Amino acid sequence: MPRISVVLATMDRRESLLHSLARLDSADGPPVIVVDNASTDGTADAVRAAHPRVDVVELDANAGAVARNHGVQRAATDLVAFADDDSWWEPGALEAAADLLDAHPQLAVVVGRVRLAGDGSEDAVTRKHRAEVLGRSAAGPDVLSFPAFAAVVRRDAFLAVGGFSPFLFFGGEEHLLALDLAAAGWQLVFAEDVVAWHAPAGPERPSPARWALQTRNDVLVDWLRRPLPVALAATGRLAARAGRDPAARTALAGVLRRLPAALRRRRPVPAEVERRFATALRPLGQSTS
Repeated sequence: MPRISVVLATMDRRESLLHSLARLDSADGPPVIVVDNASTDGTADAVRAAHPRVDVVELDANAGAVARNHGVQRAATDLVAFADDDSWWEPGALEAAADLLDAHPQLAVVVGRVRLAGDGSEDAVTRKHRAEVLGRSAAGPDVLSFPAFAAVVRRDAFLAVGGFSPFLFFGGEEHLLALDLAAAGWQLVFAEDVVAWHAPAGPERPSPARWALQTRNDVLVDWLRRPLPVALAATGRLAARAGRDPAARTALAGVLRRLPAALRRRRPVPAEVERRFATALRPLGQSTS
């Protein structure tokens, strides 16, 4: 029986998805589960035709990041690696992640080193993880943030904290998951020899709409899990920017619409988890004093 499965969520990215699956799907590789967020470009049929070994789950509507939860629930393995429709894992990476998770029972997430397919360079998140800003445990450098496509998770731990949040839908969902896992006593670490390749097709800078969604969710995570002064300060900074920036106004409106529901779901993390999370969010090289 395989040790690990790959779960990939997608929507209307057929050609990019097929490019990634060409690197993920092999006769001797892990089982791959594609969760299709109600694509309209023939994604499901194209995957079934080109990759008959891949398990395709078709959702009736776009579930955002929660689509990954459906894949994790369907997986028959104890460990699950995520991928996006523009990413794939280097050969040997998932075996290395599985070995690390097997060796450390309190470890819930292994975060891989991200290399950009265009030139082989590493992304900024990888450089921060390597700097060990949160110190390290026996399993490796501790982390409290990660891109989902570079994460390998312990299935039971992921499901026990609820997986990716439907409240956020998409954007910033990894922050909330990391906080919930850490609050539940799980460890998350970075591993150099677990390599994920990323081939983003869009511009390096997010569009105003994507920035607004990400920012809205970052502030909502503050309200959901962080101390009230942190949440108030983040909302105040966004309100100040909203006076001159349409994207910030969109983000602020989204926060205010969802704030009552966020307060009902509010569950602040322990002080030590908050301290470590605040450290993880600081730009690399910024003093902690």
